[in-house]
Amino acid sequence: MPTMSSTTVSARWEALGTSAVLLVSDPEALGRARAIVERELAQIDRACSRFRPDSDLQRVNAGAGRFVRVSPLLVEAVQVALRAAELTDGDVDPAVGNALVLAGYDRDWTLLEKPIEGAEQSQQPVTQQPVIQVRVTPGWRAIEIDREPAAIRIPIGVRLDLGATAKAWVADRAAAAVHEVTGAGSLVSLGGDVATAGAAPEDGWRIYVTDDHRCAPGRQGQTISIQSGGIATSSTTVRRWSHEGRTRHHIIDPTTGAPVTETWRTVSVAAETCLDANIASTAALIRATSAPAWLEQLGLPARLVSNDGAVRLVGDWPAQDESR
Repeated sequence: MPTMSSTTVSARWEALGTSAVLLVSDPEALGRARAIVERELAQIDRACSRFRPDSDLQRVNAGAGRFVRVSPLLVEAVQVALRAAELTDGDVDPAVGNALVLAGYDRDWTLLEKPIEGAEQSQQPVTQQPVIQVRVTPGWRAIEIDREPAAIRIPIGVRLDLGATAKAWVADRAAAAVHEVTGAGSLVSLGGDVATAGAAPEDGWRIYVTDDHRCAPGRQGQTISIQSGGIATSSTTVRRWSHEGRTRHHIIDPTTGAPVTETWRTVSVAAETCLDANIASTAALIRATSAPAWLEQLGLPARLVSNDGAVRLVGDWPAQDESR
């Protein structure tokens, strides 16, 4: 969660099934900045929503097996998702839509069953039995894109979901658009995934990193400061629900088609963009015990929290109560 400084102004509202937070360095730019962010969010929702029957993504899913004409924005969004799959060897896979539906995530989050409440419950590992079996072959590698005209074809039996990349990507787009139009330093946070553009406040962009972005600063997290780039946090403790008598969450392991079993309950990563940070934090949850070494190899600062609350820091992520 971004925190205010004496040199920024902010706005907060609900969008894309989560909280949107905007900070800008120029008070006179706030109204224009919010309009810019809202326009970006509306465009991405029309293109990429899995829950809007009129979205481009839903038309692609409904037309599996044939090319479907779509907006250039969805083509770009799918290319972003395929890049994520390539970078993570398929761990962040846009072809897990069927697995999410079978796990019970078949409608907008605001309409889904009320998430499990209480910290003690939310940190219980998701049971792996029975394993959900999902046929997504041939998967993301068989997705075809035609840029002229803009069209996408997915294999029969595959359903796309862009939730692992679209939110962070639009945060980057929105922050950049605000800075380009207004000249103000800008920060956009969507569900705790943070993108920045332009000059930071004198003491940096201060961000409270914790399991749940809705929580106020306290003992369960850490406040850090960045000058540029993005921060993303992926967690199995939020967006949890009960389906067929079992606890589920939204991070899918593509190798099983089931919600990932929990070595880490939360992973936060800093990167040049919010998108790259989110790709890495999501993949780290799936890679489990091998995640710290993988993040270290990539040179990405990270904070990983295990199920028992133990914190492991990677790279130059600051120690507790320090700023980066």
